[in-house]
Amino acid sequence: MEQALDPSMFDGQTIVALIAGFAATGVISGILAGLLGVGGGIVIVPVLFWVLTLFHFPASITSHLAVATSLAIIIPTSISSMRAHAKRGNVDHALLSLWGPAVFVGALIGGIMSKFIPGGGLRLVFGVVGLLVAINLSMPKHLVISDHLPKSAWVNRAIATVIGFISALMGIGGGTLSVPTLASFSFPVHRAVGTSSALGLLIAIPGVAGFIWAGLSVAGRPPLSLGFVSLPAVLIIAPISYLLAPWGAHLAHVLNARYLKLAFAFFLAITAARMLIS
Repeated sequence: MEQALDPSMFDGQTIVALIAGFAATGVISGILAGLLGVGGGIVIVPVLFWVLTLFHFPASITSHLAVATSLAIIIPTSISSMRAHAKRGNVDHALLSLWGPAVFVGALIGGIMSKFIPGGGLRLVFGVVGLLVAINLSMPKHLVISDHLPKSAWVNRAIATVIGFISALMGIGGGTLSVPTLASFSFPVHRAVGTSSALGLLIAIPGVAGFIWAGLSVAGRPPLSLGFVSLPAVLIIAPISYLLAPWGAHLAHVLNARYLKLAFAFFLAITAARMLIS
C-alpha cells in the first residue's frame, strides 16, 4: 500500500514554495536544454531528488522518481530545443539516422533495468559519470580519439547504445555523454549540441516507458504518480522549460565553443557532486 504524505505539510505557504521552486527549475532547465543540448536533466534530477527527500519519501525510490520525472519533462523540452537548433542547421541528420535507433534501444533497456537497480546505484551512476565528463570538458585540451567518427556502423551503434543506456539511468537527455563523445571524435561542438537535443527525445521516450513499468507496483510514491513519474511536477516544470529552450539555443549559437564547454562542465560538476554526497 502506498504511503501518504502528512497532510499538515501541505499548507498554503508550502504549496506556493513548491510551485515557485518547480517554476524556477523549469526556467533553468529550459535554458540549459537549449544551451547545452542536455534536456535540462542535470538540473531537474538533483532538484527533484532534494524536494522528495525534504518531504520524507522513502529513500529507496527518491532517485527513481527524480530520474523518471526528469525524463518525462525532457520530452517536450527536447522537441523545443531540437526545433530551435534545426532552424540553425545544427542537427546532423546523417548522424541522427545512424545513432538514433541504437540510442532508443539503449534507453529502453536502461528504463527497464531501473526496476532492479537501487536508488543509491542511480545516484552513483549520475555522480561518477557526470564528474568524469565535467573534468574532461574543463581541460584546455579535451580527449581526442580521432579526427573523425568510427567508420564501422556497428561501432557507432555500440557507442550510441551505451549512451542511451547510461543517459536513461541518469535522467538526462543525452548531451552529457553524446556531446563530449562526439567532441572526442572532432565533431563540431555546436553541431554536437544540436544533434544531442534530438537524441534526447529518443532517450526520454523509451526511458520514461521503462520507468513507468518499473514503478507501477512500488509503494510510497507521491500522489498522482504514473509509475515513477510525478505528474504534478511534469505539468509545472515542462511548459516553462519548453518555452525557455529556444532562448538557450540562441545563446548556444552566439557563444564561443570554448565557453560553451566550460559552462557545460561547470553545471555538470556541481550537480554530480551534489548527487554523490546526498
